[in-house]
Amino acid sequence: MACNASKTPLLRAISKRGYAVCPRLVGDTSPISVNVLDNKLVVATAEASVPVSRVSIVLRAGARNEAYDTLGASHLLRLAGSLSTQRSSAFAIARHIQQVGGTLTAWGDREFVGYTVETTSENVETGLCYLQDLLQPAFKPWEVKDNSKTLHNQLDAVTTEQRAIELVHKAAFRRGLGNSIYIPRFQLGKISSESLLHYVANNFNAGTAAVVGVGIDNNTLSGFAQNLHFPNAGGSGKSDAAHYYGGDARKDTAGHRAVVAVAGEGAAASNQKEALAFAILKQAVSGQPTKYGKQSGIFGEAAACAGDAPVSVKSLNASYSDAGLFGFVASADGKDIGKAVDFLVRALKSGSIADKDVNRGKALLKARIISNYASDSGLIKEIGRQAALNRTVLEADALVSAIDGISVQQVQAAAKKVAGSKLSVGAIGHLAHVPYASELA
Repeated sequence: MACNASKTPLLRAISKRGYAVCPRLVGDTSPISVNVLDNKLVVATAEASVPVSRVSIVLRAGARNEAYDTLGASHLLRLAGSLSTQRSSAFAIARHIQQVGGTLTAWGDREFVGYTVETTSENVETGLCYLQDLLQPAFKPWEVKDNSKTLHNQLDAVTTEQRAIELVHKAAFRRGLGNSIYIPRFQLGKISSESLLHYVANNFNAGTAAVVGVGIDNNTLSGFAQNLHFPNAGGSGKSDAAHYYGGDARKDTAGHRAVVAVAGEGAAASNQKEALAFAILKQAVSGQPTKYGKQSGIFGEAAACAGDAPVSVKSLNASYSDAGLFGFVASADGKDIGKAVDFLVRALKSGSIADKDVNRGKALLKARIISNYASDSGLIKEIGRQAALNRTVLEADALVSAIDGISVQQVQAAAKKVAGSKLSVGAIGHLAHVPYASELA
């Protein structure tokens, strides 16, 4: 019996979409085109491996730009992708994007807030139409209020490890980069629509933003970007410079486990060679991932020296435009965490790294970068961050060559910088045996 499925336009389109284009080979990367428009907006595009177009608007409106009265504003901006704008209702945005099989998502960190639309290539115009609307949010009071439950759920979903990382940033920078990427609970329901619109007007600026796309022509995206209307037409949109202080930020909670993040001063992303040296160092001290048994690497060996108690440890490296952090995050039972942190800090303060570990760190970092560039979803975020932060984007080959150009001495210098830095400690959980920063110096 003949099948009528192929006669259905929808199924025929799915069949065409699935077989018309062959995906890129694993490890194959796409060339990147970058240009700066007259309004100082950076546009970057790359070819896609499948007939799906992704476009992001990346804005320097992250948590570091929040004042005390607007703490959590960047978290609310991440919800703005599902709220009404000055031109379109929330229902219209969701309906029209979903009708063409697209998605609209938001992401953010301490530096940036980004909005990404993903559609099939033939429907990219629909996605761009509603993506540009997000630059003119409405923040209707009733919609902001209705999303309070979503904020509560997102705060409840934050892991203990992430909370420790937020605390170590608070200890290290106090304000600015010390602001959490999550809204404080005391701010829930306290930020008005007027305050959010004022925050948008101050931070949505073409001179510090970027529009990036994967699977879209550069001329098409440049034309779209040229017609974008930013609330802040003439302001600088720059944040205050970060200052590293060091110290403690602790939060006692119920339970028997503790998570501790310890970090020293790292590298700023503006210093590319030093930032790459710290990225290599992170991979070098982490060792190979182990499913069973004890962890490898310098930190894994240090945790093993602390005893037979199970200790989970991960390296921490955060590079921002003008500052950075480097250290570790450890998790263990409250009675065992103090000894584990002591041994881990000794490894952190040793300031030495073997040549073989540096070579392994380079190999792991290059593999991770090639993986990000070879994936469309990874590539859109990679070029978005680079374009907004550095006003340019490096090709994968150029970035790999830059990693090869980092010497062992430069990585050792990075290790010594952390060793000589004042430490910051962020801890949460059962903290009876967790040492203070002054006790670890």
